[in-house]
Amino acid sequence: MPQVGQRLFIAKVNKYNILIFMIKFIKCLALFAIVMLGGCGKPEQNTYQPELGTKPSPPVAEYIVGIHPLHNPQRLMELYGPVVDYMNSAMPQVHFKLEASRNYAEFEKKLYAGHFAFAMPNPYQTVRSVDHGYRIFGKMGDDEVFRGIILVRRDSGIHDVADLKGKSVSYPAATALAATMMPQYYLHTHGIDVNRDIRNRYVGSQESSIMNVLRGDVAAGATWPVPWNAFVAEHPDMARQLVVKWQTGSLPNNGWVVRGDIPRTMADQFAQLLFGMNQSAQGRALLKRLPISHFEPASDETYRPVQEFLTMFSKTVRPIE
Repeated sequence: MPQVGQRLFIAKVNKYNILIFMIKFIKCLALFAIVMLGGCGKPEQNTYQPELGTKPSPPVAEYIVGIHPLHNPQRLMELYGPVVDYMNSAMPQVHFKLEASRNYAEFEKKLYAGHFAFAMPNPYQTVRSVDHGYRIFGKMGDDEVFRGIILVRRDSGIHDVADLKGKSVSYPAATALAATMMPQYYLHTHGIDVNRDIRNRYVGSQESSIMNVLRGDVAAGATWPVPWNAFVAEHPDMARQLVVKWQTGSLPNNGWVVRGDIPRTMADQFAQLLFGMNQSAQGRALLKRLPISHFEPASDETYRPVQEFLTMFSKTVRPIE
């Protein structure tokens, strides 16, 4: 009997061990399943990604282009924005950004501080820019249009220059060459002391000078043919109330300058694109909107007549600065 009891005890122990083993085995299976399911829910952190041969492009250098206030800022962006886009399409290795200025004073402050990489100043600003680190390389064509004109109302009763004595005359800015200095010199050579005989009003833009005449705020207003022709085309009814009473002689047109630190190869490419605009249908369409026939090469020598005029003007009419 003792042997039978011993056998029963051993059997119970074996069943207990088997039960413990099965419980541990089930726990291991459950833990393994959790690990596997967790791994399936997360992406592998160091997954190999094949190289496709494309690398990030380096940032493109940006260069600011400034145009002096030929028009108000909105109008200037409409006309010259497409010209700058034309340059960008042909020179994708860099990016040109057009920046307009509210008035002549703001433009000159930027220009003389070297803010612009490329700029199209008026001839006075062009020759001055050389002393501020710029190089003259080009200009607008069509010098015959770079002249001053003096407008009056058709019903003004003004017939002779002498009729302006004691009255007000508007101009865009004191440093505008065609639209201010050249008309003032014209008045000077026709018997008007511009410092005493008339009241000079510098109104900020070409359009403002024209509108001052139209509203009757001044007896006469000075501008130059490009903004006047644009005004005639856009506002024919208002333009018919005015008449070009006098016009001056001409000087070399607005210049193109480049800052001295701009690489010569890039400046030359910009220049050649500018000078070649009239050789393509797209370029001619852009020029027609300005409106001019072409841009052309220029140098310091090109603007010698401007220097001579400025010297004469300063001596006989008024100091420019």
